[in-house]
Amino acid sequence: MLNMTTFSSLPRPGWGLCLLALLVTLTTPAAATTVQHWETDNGLQVYFVPSPALPMVDIRLVFNAGSARDGDHPGLARLTNTLLRDGAGDWDADTIAQRLEEVGAQLSTSSERDMAILNLRTLTEPDWLETAVETLVTVVGQPTLTQRGLDRTRRQALVALQAQQQNPGAIARRTFFETVYAGHPYAHPPLGTEAGLAGITPAHLSTFHQTYYVARNGILALVGGLDRDQAEALAERIAAALPEGEPAPALPQVALPEAEQTIRVHFPSEQVHIFMGHPGMIRGDEDYFPLYVGNHRLGGGGFTSRLMDEVRTQRGLAYSVYSHFSPMAAAGPFLMGMQTQVTQADEAVAVMRQTLETFVASGLDEDELKAAQANIVGGFPLRTASNSGILDHVAMMGFYRLPLDYLDTFTDQVEALDPVTVNEAFARRVDPTRLVTVIVGGTD
Repeated sequence: MLNMTTFSSLPRPGWGLCLLALLVTLTTPAAATTVQHWETDNGLQVYFVPSPALPMVDIRLVFNAGSARDGDHPGLARLTNTLLRDGAGDWDADTIAQRLEEVGAQLSTSSERDMAILNLRTLTEPDWLETAVETLVTVVGQPTLTQRGLDRTRRQALVALQAQQQNPGAIARRTFFETVYAGHPYAHPPLGTEAGLAGITPAHLSTFHQTYYVARNGILALVGGLDRDQAEALAERIAAALPEGEPAPALPQVALPEAEQTIRVHFPSEQVHIFMGHPGMIRGDEDYFPLYVGNHRLGGGGFTSRLMDEVRTQRGLAYSVYSHFSPMAAAGPFLMGMQTQVTQADEAVAVMRQTLETFVASGLDEDELKAAQANIVGGFPLRTASNSGILDHVAMMGFYRLPLDYLDTFTDQVEALDPVTVNEAFARRVDPTRLVTVIVGGTD
């Protein structure tokens, strides 16, 4: 049993769930954001931030096992991840849920293009923690992955795909990724395709799990009321449930489109969804900070951004318009987006394009840079004001191999920028002549 001590006198049933729910509603700042890092005996990378203020711990297991690893079966990564909680060891889904409920623990799974994730939040009372961790390691290490569970989960995925076909925003995003990343693993959606889902068997699930849910392909992030010895014991317990395995191979690089392209998708609506962009940058990119700060002025800063001023304030073409970079293992997208009336779509696209062209050509000035820096630096503490916020950042740092002092130096990196650095980065990395524009909506 793990050597954890606290709240050992509380009765089990009901109390754990109520107490955890109460703690979740509280802001739970960590004592420090200094990240400790080590590797377990079988190669699992561990990132730990102690936060002794509350008797709880947040645990995140991240594997390089997102939809980019689907291969010829789009949807395989998501199905595998979803089915982890459907049955494990000798337990069915109801037993797993009951075990967690009895000790007030919360277990969730999710899958994205780059990564597959398991989250566990639990109190640190010894017996409760033991039950929660035993459930986690059984779920991740011994999933049953049955035909019955596959059939049910596949039906749910197909229903979700059908729902997306009635959502113009989902159609626009899917079309954008299919076009920008044509021929790349990022092209197909994490939820999968009808053809891909239809061909998946329990053998595919088992092979995927055995290949990618391994120690050397994983990251473990811990934030909560543990000391270093307790964190090491917990990490070794979790790592022991995983075969050593091998890390997933690097993804192919992503190239910019050779020329601009506009795709119109008819949809019976009075509003159109517009996405414009192209591949942007990877996590850890040397231009990350200048592009991030510059984009705050372009379209990431809400009402202070140029896109908002030109599209909404000056012309009233949309309620909201935005832009952002989404760094990933391969170059994630630079994306501008908005919704507007069908009759205003062409004008809105033209204004968005012209605003971007002007920004890339002329950049921002000293006053604009200082305003963006102040907004970013002022808001940064809120992003790490809770254990869950710290966990998000620490898991991301580990997965993308960012420096351990990333959080401590973030605001320094932002404040060190000057207009020349920001403007040169945008001129190098954003090309308005190679934009992919997707417009979904309208019948003509």
